[in-house]
Amino acid sequence: MTIISAPSAGREDGRPRRRRKAALTVLFWLFILPFLVWAAIRLGGWERGLLVQLFAFTPYVAAAAWAPAILALATRRWTVGAVAVVVAILLASAVLPRAIPSRDQGPELGVQLNVMTSNMLFGGADAAVIVKLVSEHDIDVLAVQEFTTEGKEALAQAGLGALLPYSSLADEPKADGSGLYSRHPITSPGAERNGGGFMQAYATVEVPGAGPVVVESAHPLAPYARSVLRQWRKDLLAEPRADQGGTPRILLGDFNATLDHAPMRELISRGYRDAADATGKGLIGTWGPYDGDAIPPVTIDHVLVDERIGVREVSVHPIPRSDHRAIIAGLTVPAAG
Repeated sequence: MTIISAPSAGREDGRPRRRRKAALTVLFWLFILPFLVWAAIRLGGWERGLLVQLFAFTPYVAAAAWAPAILALATRRWTVGAVAVVVAILLASAVLPRAIPSRDQGPELGVQLNVMTSNMLFGGADAAVIVKLVSEHDIDVLAVQEFTTEGKEALAQAGLGALLPYSSLADEPKADGSGLYSRHPITSPGAERNGGGFMQAYATVEVPGAGPVVVESAHPLAPYARSVLRQWRKDLLAEPRADQGGTPRILLGDFNATLDHAPMRELISRGYRDAADATGKGLIGTWGPYDGDAIPPVTIDHVLVDERIGVREVSVHPIPRSDHRAIIAGLTVPAAG
C-alpha cells in the first residue's frame, strides 16, 4: 500500500506569511527611494526644473527621512533599515549644521554694526513695526526690498529719517524697488537693475572707527516658473563677490533661495558667510506665506557678510502685512588701521 502524505499545514501557512513579509519589504524600499533620490540630488547640487521650488523644503524632507529608518529597524528589516539610516544621515548632514553655531563666526574684535533687512511686500508692510525694530535694536543699516513710493512715505511718516538719516533709494511700483537707510554717512549711493528686473540699492557706509563698508540690498528673481529658472541662477551668481583685497562687503535681502539651492551655496563660497547659518539660526523660516496658506516657512532671506566681518548674533522678526520676516544681524567690522 502506498501512502501519500499531505503537505504540512505549517508549510502552507508559511508561504502567505513569507509573501506578505516580502511585499512589505518591497514597500519599505519604495518608501525609502524618494529620500535616497532627494539626498543624491541635494548633495550633487543637481536640482532642476520644478525641483528648484521643492528643494526649498529640504529641511522638512530631512526630518521626515527618519520615519522609514525607524519603521524599518522596528520591524527588523536590517538591510532596508541600514540604507534608510544612511540616507537620513546624509540629509541631516546637509541641513543640521544650520541649527548649530559655527566655531568660526569671524573676527570678534572690531566695530559693532547692526544691520536689518525687510521685504515690504509691494510697500505695504507695517512701517511702524519696522521703525520700532530699528529703534529697539540700534540698527545702523536697513535694507528694504519690494520698496515702493508708498512704502517710502510710510517709513518717513513713522520717523525712520530721525534714526537713519542717510539713504540710497530706488523706490518703484510693485516688487521692483529697493532701498538702503543708514545711521552713518554714505558715499557712492546708487542702484542697479538685475537681470530679473529688480532694483538693488547700494552704498558705501562710512562706519566710524571702521572705515568704509559696501552694503547692497539684494533681490534676485524668484524661481516661480520653469521659464525663469535660468535667469534666477544668473541673478544669484551675478551678485558681487567679496573681494578680500578691497572694501569689506555686506549683501542682505530677499535672495529667493535657501542654502539647499546650489547657486546660493556657490554665491556664499565667493568670500561670504551666512550670518544665520554661522549663529545656528539658519533653519528659522523667513518667508511663509503668513496668510493662512498651508505652506511651511522656508529661509530665503539672508545676511551675507564678507569673511573679514564677524557675526555676533542673529534674530528673526515677523512684520505685519508682509509675507517675509525681517532679519537683524549684529556684526563686527574691521577697525580702521
